[in-house]
Amino acid sequence: MIGTFVLTFLGCGAAVALGCDVQNAATVVGTAIAFGLSVVAMAYTIGGVSGCHINPAITLGVFLSGRMNAKDCGMYMLFQVIGAILAGALLYGVVATSDPDVLRGLGANTCAFNVTSGLIVEIVLTAIFVLVVLGATSKTNGATNNFAGLAIGLSLILIHLVGIRFTGTSVNPARSIGPALFTGGQALSELWVFIVGPFIGGAVAALIWKVIGSEQDD
Repeated sequence: MIGTFVLTFLGCGAAVALGCDVQNAATVVGTAIAFGLSVVAMAYTIGGVSGCHINPAITLGVFLSGRMNAKDCGMYMLFQVIGAILAGALLYGVVATSDPDVLRGLGANTCAFNVTSGLIVEIVLTAIFVLVVLGATSKTNGATNNFAGLAIGLSLILIHLVGIRFTGTSVNPARSIGPALFTGGQALSELWVFIVGPFIGGAVAALIWKVIGSEQDD
């Protein structure tokens, strides 16, 4: 819950503070870096406590890979969503009282072109991201496992650089639910894309890892 709160508040907060605009490369890069650094910071803060999933799609991938049981999977997802909602509420409160004109974005996810393209982008990017997580945290990864948080955070930066133009980049159902509940409108009506897409992507990544990964991870 704490990790997802930090990711959502700092990542979406950066998008709001910078006025993330796809026509402005600097704001896109800044937002992408904020999301990536949030993951790096949390990975080395709570990684030893929970594995720092802070993303239901990652939790699904880990579950399907046989690294956690169904009960833990469900509880992880529940508290990830709670953390994101708390972050969305706080961000809403801060923005609404300081600059109502900036409120409309709130770092929420929407499909820039159509839901089909948005869904495809979210599936592909989430599959890549979760695959990085599964590989970087693999038991057979040796000493490089110590740098898993850095690899995952940097990959999230790259994924945001690609995806912001198309969907605002979710690859995380919880991170999308939090802001959408307070933004409403298109973000809420298209929220299903940012739940279904990442979950499919997470499942695809787990399947790929089952094929290319080591049985020692099971």
